[in-house]
Amino acid sequence: MKPLDLERRELHRTLGAGGARPDASSTWTRRSFLHNSVKLGGGLAAAGFVPIINTLDLAWAQGQSFRFAWVSDTHLYPRNVNTRFVDKTIRAFREVQAMNPPADFLIFGGDLAQLGDPLELQLGAELLKEVKIKTYFIPGEHDWYLDMGQAWNRMFGQSPWTVDHKGVRIIGLDTVSHAPDFWTSRKYSPKERMGHMATLDGTLGGAWSAVGERQLRYLSTQLANWPKDRPVILFTHTPLYEYYPAWNFWVRDWRQVHEVLAPWTNITNVHGHTHQVLYNEIGRMRSIGMLATSWPWPYAPEGVPALTKPMIRADPGDHFDGVGWSQLSVAGGGKVDNEYRMFGRKTVFADAPVDSGTDDNRNQVLSPRIVDRL
Repeated sequence: MKPLDLERRELHRTLGAGGARPDASSTWTRRSFLHNSVKLGGGLAAAGFVPIINTLDLAWAQGQSFRFAWVSDTHLYPRNVNTRFVDKTIRAFREVQAMNPPADFLIFGGDLAQLGDPLELQLGAELLKEVKIKTYFIPGEHDWYLDMGQAWNRMFGQSPWTVDHKGVRIIGLDTVSHAPDFWTSRKYSPKERMGHMATLDGTLGGAWSAVGERQLRYLSTQLANWPKDRPVILFTHTPLYEYYPAWNFWVRDWRQVHEVLAPWTNITNVHGHTHQVLYNEIGRMRSIGMLATSWPWPYAPEGVPALTKPMIRADPGDHFDGVGWSQLSVAGGGKVDNEYRMFGRKTVFADAPVDSGTDDNRNQVLSPRIVDRL
């Protein structure tokens, strides 16, 4: 059996022991519907909303009504290098600001920049001025490895952080700053280090994604006084379960993370990095994967979560297709709607695996990992 298959079997045996499932009082349903599309330009704020491709309803046992937005994976280059990503980021931020009623806050979920260049991060900060509501940040690996997070922390603050909002404990974690040091012995420059970390497979970075011992202690401390049945939302850049380690779609210390979380029955993890619609349940935790504004990524060639309804592959001729952001509305004593706000798509769900690229990889072209070609 492959090491990856052994890892997956161990994960499900460990976290699903005794048939563990998320709290039955928090139920999810799925629906799809369409809003009017908006147009870029001066009338955007009053124009309406873009298509919603998927809604997941979560019923809270208690709490007050509020809403928030998620945007991530903008992967900004300087304007003179790539304006498409800038245009889509501007569109997302304007739509967030146009929410009516307005969002209580925005979560930016990492990978604001493509190569961690201060010019890219500064461009992102300038575009974020469109959003007037409170914004919280977690980093992505593309933001981090040019200067090991110095510019990011200075401009957007450090993680982890905790906020209590209307009956929900909200925790932001850094899952990206844990790559084994492959650069010092090779005498790589910061740009060479960033170049390796900016590829999907992490190249020499290996299994870099992790929560880490310091944040595991922090997480335990922050939850110690929180009732076991009260809702907790964890924001991370990478998933907190093993989805596809070859692309670092996981955290390598998943076992320790779930050992800390095990006593709590109402845990939701919202993550970026995967650039695709995902829904999964592992043990007592639900996980929701979010869209990127930059580009949509194909589903992994192995093991797409069984509860995920894959989206149709994007049209390569339309760079606004298959990307977007999310709005989450929390109803006190009721439910939470996670609405994927995809740009410009009317047909959203694939009726057959061949339409989503999940049919045993026949519709995806993968190349060897860079590290394997060195």
